[in-house]
Parts: sequence; C-alpha cells; structure tokens
Amino acid sequence: MTIRLATWNINSVRHREEAVLRFLREENPDVLCLQETKTPVEKFPLEGLHALGYRHVAVRGEKAYNGVAILSRLPLEELPHRDFCTRGDARHVAARLPSGTVVHNLYIPAGGDLPDPALNPKFAHKLDFLAELRAWGAEAPPERAILVGDLNVAPREDDVWNHKQLLRIVSHTPVEVEAFTAAQAAGGWVDVTRAHIPDGRLYSWWSYRAPDWQVADKGRRLDHIWATPDLAERSGASRIARHVRGWETPSDHVPVIAEFEA
Repeated sequence: MTIRLATWNINSVRHREEAVLRFLREENPDVLCLQETKTPVEKFPLEGLHALGYRHVAVRGEKAYNGVAILSRLPLEELPHRDFCTRGDARHVAARLPSGTVVHNLYIPAGGDLPDPALNPKFAHKLDFLAELRAWGAEAPPERAILVGDLNVAPREDDVWNHKQLLRIVSHTPVEVEAFTAAQAAGGWVDVTRAHIPDGRLYSWWSYRAPDWQVADKGRRLDHIWATPDLAERSGASRIARHVRGWETPSDHVPVIAEFEA
C-alpha cells in the first residue's frame, strides 16, 4: 500500500487552519504531521479535518507554544511519547499505522540566536535534545519507522543559501551539524528527501524578515523526513512544496512530502 506522508511546521494551526485544509484538499496526503501547532489539545481545530476524512489524530499541545500532531485518513494507534530533556514540552508524538509502521513527529528546539551553550540556555537545550535523540537511537534502534518534523538543523552545505555566511548562525553551525548527523547515524535513519534529490539546493524555510522571500531566496532545509532502511528503500516521490510559502498569511516553513510502501 502506497502512503503519501507530509510534514509541516504550521506556526499556529488555529491561525492557519484554512491553509492546512487547502493543503489537504490539493495534495491529498494520507498522513500530515504538524509542528508548532501552538494550541492546547482541547482547542485543536478538528471539524474541518473530519469533514475531509482526517478522522484519526494523535495530538499533543500547549498554549501558544510547541505542539505536535499526526493527522491521518488511516486508523492510528497512538503510542507513548518521549519527554525529551524531561521538560514536559509537547515536542514528540508517535503513532502506529495499520501496516505496523510507526511514525514519530518531532519538533526540535530552534536554539535561539547565540550559538554558545554556556551563554545561551536555548542553544544548550537544543544540543541536549540532539544528544538524547542520539542516545535513544543507539539504545533502541528503530525498525519499520518514519521520523519527521521540524528538526531545526540544515546539515548540508547545499541545505542553506550560503554555507560560509551561516557557519556561525544557529541551525547550521558545525556543533549542531555534528550532533544532528550523529543522532541520524545512531538510529540508522535514512534522509529520504536527499536520497531522492541528492544534488542541488533545497530549502523548506524562509525568514519572515526578507521583504521578498522568493527573490532573495535565502532559505534553509530545516524540515526532514527520515526512515529506517527497510522503508527508505521502498520510498519515492519526495519533494518540497515551495509554492505554499507564497500563500496568504503563510507559515515560514513549507510542507515536505514523500511516499512509502508502508
């Protein structure tokens, strides 16, 4: 069975509910994972989703902060979440699809502006989170699993608009990239997007600060789809829905999409 899966940092699901519904109507994914939903669970907007056939949801949320959700047309078995860094943050949600495939949806901390863990607690938190993700993968290697989300690291030189200029900018610093790639390796995860699009610049995020994001095109690939090797080898149709950044009142992120025989 082919499953189309998408991940998207929506930057407030209640504020951008219409964008979510439009994306679901136009792209028709089987599963949509959202990050930074910024709403408590009881206020998550479900009516429109149900009307489009997305009746199965696994949601964790907080008021105005964090929040992750898995929306599906297929039945979901919600699984226990992991409390990274023991902070109680709504940054991870997991569910099992009918095929047995487990989907992990993560929102890794952005890390603030200063790439120094001694001076910036937010950056220290980010590095701690990545270290725990690495340890988790090493202790319990995943099987038949997909991990998606706003992972807030652009690891490759062609995942940013200017490698040299961004070496001291949070999301592309060497210490983050090292921690990120170590976490990926520890879990045996395959970067599905780059497996299918190995060459060229790819971005999934453009700052709101740019007066014309499309002309400036100073983007970063912060949103990722990973899979265990068994599923990665049966994946395809990876792409980034860049055009969504041009919608009215957009998120600064756009959806990343892949298909799996899962």
